[in-house]
Amino acid sequence: MSNPVPMPPDSRKELARKLKQNGLTDQEIALACGVSSHSIRLWRDADKRAAAPPALLTKDECSRCRTVDVDRQAYAYLLGVYLGDGCLTHKGRDVYRLELACSDAWPGLVDEAAEAVAAVMPDSKVGRYQKSGCKSVGSHSKHWPCLFPQHGPGHKHTRKIELASWQDEIVANFSQEFIRGLIHSDGCRAMNKVRRQFKSGERLYEYPRYFFTNASDDIRMLFTDALDRLGIEWKQNNARNISVAKREAVARLDGFVGPKF
Repeated sequence: MSNPVPMPPDSRKELARKLKQNGLTDQEIALACGVSSHSIRLWRDADKRAAAPPALLTKDECSRCRTVDVDRQAYAYLLGVYLGDGCLTHKGRDVYRLELACSDAWPGLVDEAAEAVAAVMPDSKVGRYQKSGCKSVGSHSKHWPCLFPQHGPGHKHTRKIELASWQDEIVANFSQEFIRGLIHSDGCRAMNKVRRQFKSGERLYEYPRYFFTNASDDIRMLFTDALDRLGIEWKQNNARNISVAKREAVARLDGFVGPKF
């Protein structure tokens, strides 16, 4: 009788996970996978560590937790951009890179994102890396998870997104900057065209309109809550789109957002 072909390590780990879900003991799983019970425990511990969120830094390690606070106005804008097109990437040990995906079509927004990163994390060098159709703007620091506790595994729209109490306070005081960051990342100002038929012929009407599009219900609510605080009227067009179309409301947004540049 020929010897069985050994399973690849990743296949063994996947089999071990499935058998554990079915209620088998470590010894039974080890026998089925052809490894020791100690290996099964090591794999399980590694899975737990991978699933756990990054630990927050202590008060004497993080600028957010110390008496020296961040630039709140810049942070409100940066938070909006992060919630739209940002993420944290673990670079080893305690170091993370904040990455903001900024379209090449709007070079002014690339500069503004870089300025906000530098203002919030002045001790960290801001880098720009070219990708397909966009630049990744960001910097490295062990403090980013403290500044963005919304960081976690998976896409933002697949998990709960809510602000910490100190973030709520900043957004409440700098709602314009927060809205501007959200629109710069996942929004736009466009001309809406409407054709009307009259006896004298067809007429074309154009008027400006703002859109914000995001798959996360929580992030869309943060956007509309900020609009409500400023008394700016909005409407939900569909499951993912919020529009601001009334003339007075558009004029308010034009005052601090305006077209992308």
